[in-house]
Amino acid sequence: MSECTHDCASCGESCSERQETQSLLKEHNPNARVGKVYGVVSGKGGVGKSMTTSQLAVIMRRRGYQVGVLDADVTGPSIPKVFGLHGQAMGSEDGLYPMETRTGIQVMSTNLLLPNETDPVIWRGPVISGVVQQFWTDVLWNCDYLFVDMPPGTGDVSLSVFQSIPLDGILVVASPQELVSMVVEKAVKMAEMMEVPILGVVENMSYVLCPDCGKKLHIFGQGKTREAAARHELPVLAEMPIDPALAALADAGDIESFQGSWLDGAADALETR
Repeated sequence: MSECTHDCASCGESCSERQETQSLLKEHNPNARVGKVYGVVSGKGGVGKSMTTSQLAVIMRRRGYQVGVLDADVTGPSIPKVFGLHGQAMGSEDGLYPMETRTGIQVMSTNLLLPNETDPVIWRGPVISGVVQQFWTDVLWNCDYLFVDMPPGTGDVSLSVFQSIPLDGILVVASPQELVSMVVEKAVKMAEMMEVPILGVVENMSYVLCPDCGKKLHIFGQGKTREAAARHELPVLAEMPIDPALAALADAGDIESFQGSWLDGAADALETR
């Protein structure tokens, strides 16, 4: 018998030294209660992950659930802004307390830990990934649904979330431009590689409602997202409009006042899983 090189890729299944793959999943804070965990992802930035995440959180809260939002976009956090949260989160020996919005949505974000919310986060990848893991392991969540607002792309932090947080599924957010097929493809392939279920696709910036006649104007074209989703046998769960009133609410930190039913289908999909 040859001497073990500790390179399991080169040995047979019967080798006694062969090591089983170790799970990197982390347990949440023992004093926390977390139901379902869903990531909101995309293959690129600027498509509306945070807008989708915040609106889904509002809808599920309106339906009577306890809801939390883990802002994993450490270097570009926007969740506290759209909910009008300011100041710093507090903690105790039991863990870190999420801040609560006006309607009771729990939020944890780097902006709630900085002395000044406009300070840039100039950290290297491993530090950022560690902070995101701590938002899962150290925060005293008490929610039926926890939404993870992911950073754009498929880099270190996204990988860390997929590996360390036991996601029940993801929602892929896309926009209707020609890039959509590539964007969806990247996000879907990463989820498939990490063996995380994909609930479906949400298309943001789908159309503008004409203020005079109410007709939907598809200024970026129509059908591209459905074509990309169909290639992966995924449903399009929602088509969200470009709405100046919605943007104004987000800028004012009053996203909880939004009115609209475009994400009801996505919320229904969450409830039925």
